[in-house]
Parts: sequence; structure tokens; C-alpha cells
Amino acid sequence: MTIVIIEDEVKTAKALGQLILSIRPDAQILSYIQSIDGAVSYLSENDQPDLIFMDIQLADGLCFEIFKNVEVLSPVIFCTAFDDYAIEAFKANGIDYVLKPFSRESIAQAIKKAGELKNFFQRNKKAMPDFDYLLTRTGENTGKTSFLVFKNNKYQTVLTENIAFFYIKNETPTIMTFDKAEYQITQSLDEVHKLLSPTQFFRTNRQYLINFSAIREAEHYFSRKLILKLTIPTEEKLLVGKDKATAFLSWLENR
Repeated sequence: MTIVIIEDEVKTAKALGQLILSIRPDAQILSYIQSIDGAVSYLSENDQPDLIFMDIQLADGLCFEIFKNVEVLSPVIFCTAFDDYAIEAFKANGIDYVLKPFSRESIAQAIKKAGELKNFFQRNKKAMPDFDYLLTRTGENTGKTSFLVFKNNKYQTVLTENIAFFYIKNETPTIMTFDKAEYQITQSLDEVHKLLSPTQFFRTNRQYLINFSAIREAEHYFSRKLILKLTIPTEEKLLVGKDKATAFLSWLENR
């Protein structure tokens, strides 16, 4: 596997390269590139690699300028300290979106995903013309795969699949995991909702954003509302208003 790393911080780029090689010793890092201009020149003048790791905010601008100036044929794993550009990233050959600081697990998962996609298209050549479309749809449907949190003076990554629900606690957006760990986050529930898979999470009300896997049962309640019982108990009754009840039941049935 040949790889190009586009990252303007030299130490970060080298550390990422070492992490990749520790996971895939057979990989070859062809080049470390620090700028938009450098990336455009390299990709225009050389055979494109099997995979590109690309920071979003480079010294001379956002990396999406690269795609406006050269045809990028390689799948791209975007690496960034920010999660504001997820949708745009998936529309630009993105197959994964990894938040800094990197973890061995997140990089290993991203590389595994790249390999699985490559194997799929090698086995199913008829699907090749729709490669970009599939990647875009995959990004939109699966949603954000992890959240970076800060607790006890440490940054750590919480996988979205391990999150039972997001809710407002003491006026602060908070993650509740299936093992009952809580983490405060800086994004509003409105912002988080836009990042998640619409088939996996439902905004039941202004206070809660629920993972399908956390729902144990739903019952009719007064005034055509629904009351939900989750695998993780909530401090207050979890209600779905009558204006959302039909949509919620349809979501349960058709997801």
C-alpha cells in the first residue's frame, strides 16, 4: 500500500507516518506534503497513491482547494482537530474522517476500511463507475463515527456506536454511553444531530437524541404522546410529543 500524507505540521505528519507503519509495516510513505500548492504539484506530476491521509486546515488554506485544481483519484482519509467539515470531506473522495489527536485504533480502523473498499471494487468491477457516489452516500448514511471528549484533563475518543444517547444535563450537552459513562461536549444537540446517522439516532425532543440500540420499548402516553424506556435509565420521563410520535414510530419500523 502506497500512502501520501498531506499535513502542514511536520511533527504531526511524521508521528502519523510512524503510526501507519506500525499498523501496516508493508506500507510505503511516498511523500509528506505541507501545503495546497505542494499537493497539487505532487498529484499532477506523479502516479497517485493507494491512499491519502489529508489534514483539512493547511498553512495556505483549506485542503478542499486541492480538489479544485487537480483530479484526486485516490481515496482520502481526512485527519483534523475539527469536525465542522465532515459532509464536505465525504464529498471529496473521503472514506473516513479521523479526529486529532490520533489513536492507534482510529487509524487502524480507517486503514481497514480503505482495504475493504478496495477489495470490494476489485471483486465487483461493475461497481467502479459509481465509486464516488458510493463513498458520498456511505459518508452521509453512516454519520460521524466518534466524538473527541475532554475529561479528567485528558482527551479521548468515544465511538458513536457506544453512545446510548445525547442529552442536556445542567444546561450542558452531554454524552451517555452504554456503560453509563458521561462526557460533556461543546456542540449543541442541533449540531450533533446533523452529524449523526438519521437511521441510528432520533431527536425525541429538545433534551434528548437517542440511539436506536438504546430503546427497550415505547408506550402510548397521555395526549397522544409516547413514553420511552431505554436500556440506560433516564432521570426524568422520556417523552415523544404528539407532533413527533408518528415520525418516531415510522423511524422504528422503517430504519
